[in-house]
Amino acid sequence: QLQLVESGGGRVQPGGSLRLSCTASGATLDHYAMSWFRQAPGSDREGVSCISMDGTNTYTAGSMNGRFTISRDNAKVYLQMNSLKVEDTAVYYCAARPIVSRPQQCSFLQIQSWGNGTLVTVSS
Repeated sequence: QLQLVESGGGRVQPGGSLRLSCTASGATLDHYAMSWFRQAPGSDREGVSCISMDGTNTYTAGSMNGRFTISRDNAKVYLQMNSLKVEDTAVYYCAARPIVSRPQQCSFLQIQSWGNGTLVTVSS
């Protein structure tokens, strides 16, 4: 059973940077496309960034594109967050999507496993 644990959240000033990590247990991430979601206070959960199983394809949503970068290795998934804004304040979740074909596919859909989240607070 795949379990995901996020780390790296905390408080940062506007314009600052954080790097989130997602660590797997129970299984490796070799056969999963991975993604990050976030949920701000009073808001729905939204997709932030995804990366294909083979790491060749990524997508970052909306205004986060150009500021956030997703990456992966064999054991972990990362989200590098630069130029952080107050509106980036949210709980950030790691998510896994099993892939049986098309290793280049990247999607926020068909999520099988979720982490419990790590809180990012951007404030002065």
